[in-house]
Amino acid sequence: MAAQEIEAIFKEAEISMKKAVDYFKNEIAGFRTGRASTKLVEDVKVEYYGSKMPIKQIASIMVPEANQIVIQPWDQNVVSEIEKAIREYLNINPTVQGNVIRITLPPPTEERRKEMVRLLHKLAEEARVAVRNIRREVKDKIDDLEGIGEDEIRRLHDRLQKLTDKYIDMINQVASAKEEEIMSV
Repeated sequence: MAAQEIEAIFKEAEISMKKAVDYFKNEIAGFRTGRASTKLVEDVKVEYYGSKMPIKQIASIMVPEANQIVIQPWDQNVVSEIEKAIREYLNINPTVQGNVIRITLPPPTEERRKEMVRLLHKLAEEARVAVRNIRREVKDKIDDLEGIGEDEIRRLHDRLQKLTDKYIDMINQVASAKEEEIMSV
């Protein structure tokens, strides 16, 4: 068994594990923590000349204050459509001042924050399971390798476990930071 093939297996595993962590980060990025984030609105679809477009493609989105999002459409004719989409999607009443739409986010209730933390833990566990599934697939590939001694297989298993632990730790750190952000008022 060529060393290049083993390295290719580990490179593929690392890429897959990184994708699992990135997916998790992306999933939790839009969590409403009381802090404004452009992620909350940028993918909201708006009716724009007969097709649905995400807000980020038809307006500039800014966060001037910790609890406020400002949307400035490039086409004034779409202001009311953006307002309507935000009202439906976020269940928040934005303020319209001419060509500018302001969203002031109320702080979430204690119950809502706890609910978000439960969802965060569920998503973190799903990400950890995805990483462990990748580990299992790679372990099976290692076990199926021909012409490698038991000591070398054990060494590869240890290396795989270290790689897995690295990405599980990343997920735990991201989840912990997000939980702290959610629970701080």
